[in-house]
Amino acid sequence: MIVDGKRKIWKDYQKEIPDDHYFYVRSCIRQNFFPASEVMFLKIMRDELACDIYENEYHTTCSGIGYHCDVVPMETTMTVIARQFALMTEAGYKNYAASCITSFGLYSEVIETWRHFPDLLKKIRKNLKEATGREFEIPEYLSHASDIIYKVRHDIAAKGKYRLINRFTGRPLKVVEHVGCHYSKMFPHKGIGGAEYPYVLAGMIEAWGGEVVDYPERRHCCGFGFRQYFIKANRGYSIANTHKKFESMEPFKPDMIITNCPGCPYFLDRWQYAIAEMEGKTYGEDGHGIPVFTYEEVASIVLGYNPWDMGLQVHQVAVEPLLNKIGISYNPEEKYKGFNNEDMGHPEKPVNLKTY
Repeated sequence: MIVDGKRKIWKDYQKEIPDDHYFYVRSCIRQNFFPASEVMFLKIMRDELACDIYENEYHTTCSGIGYHCDVVPMETTMTVIARQFALMTEAGYKNYAASCITSFGLYSEVIETWRHFPDLLKKIRKNLKEATGREFEIPEYLSHASDIIYKVRHDIAAKGKYRLINRFTGRPLKVVEHVGCHYSKMFPHKGIGGAEYPYVLAGMIEAWGGEVVDYPERRHCCGFGFRQYFIKANRGYSIANTHKKFESMEPFKPDMIITNCPGCPYFLDRWQYAIAEMEGKTYGEDGHGIPVFTYEEVASIVLGYNPWDMGLQVHQVAVEPLLNKIGISYNPEEKYKGFNNEDMGHPEKPVNLKTY
């Protein structure tokens, strides 16, 4: 009875995720931070799982950063989003898949607002028609791309060449999962597990053989916080947030971190370098940092793709210690080679953080 009751309660924390036919929209900042992640997502969905996933070259930013920084008015943002939905409608799709956590949160907010204020929806339809001549339908399903990878996590595991296992010890890798605030905190019922038990990344870790690390600041912000970082004078708050998380997770000796937000992997990765330069402190083994990955990168690691094709060379914290633990073969000479085997140049090495 107790188990049945828990299962019934857990159903309230689930969401319906379509099996196929996605209209995919990229993130404006992810393409700059970790550009290969979205490419790998499309490759996995299309080549590995034979899914129908469509993207439109005329898609633009959702204006989320401008909105959250009080630069872009809400109705302007709504009209921009209405145009995105029009592109989906024109392409014949109903399942909207967002790469960006901020976009996902903003789409959720806008759709919910329209549901409660139909006159505002009517006004936005009118604005879009006058500005672009377009009309739109609201998506039947709104998913974040991590929802989709979560849904197919066991398929990826079945096709995988590697698992999140330390080949030297035979034990599961200790993995910190960091769920973006705009996924699980703004509208908890829109994410898997809600705000109390977000499971979207933990489910991937467990399916791929890893062990989820629970630590006191597990749900603390990564340190991005938009105006916390975009206003230069506030950046001390940003790095202090990140520092707090690393101090909290350090005793648990995690092997890696997996994230599902554009900003989170960037700041958890880059601030390790900054903290090491400022305080001489590193959080990984032997003077290395704790490598930070997007969920697409981890899925690609499991499937056995070339680490440099995934774009892992753009990470500030060295990924090689993690690849070595799993037993992934890679050519260090190819790390900084671009198209046509051209040398992209080598970054300057930091003083305190060990790199390869």
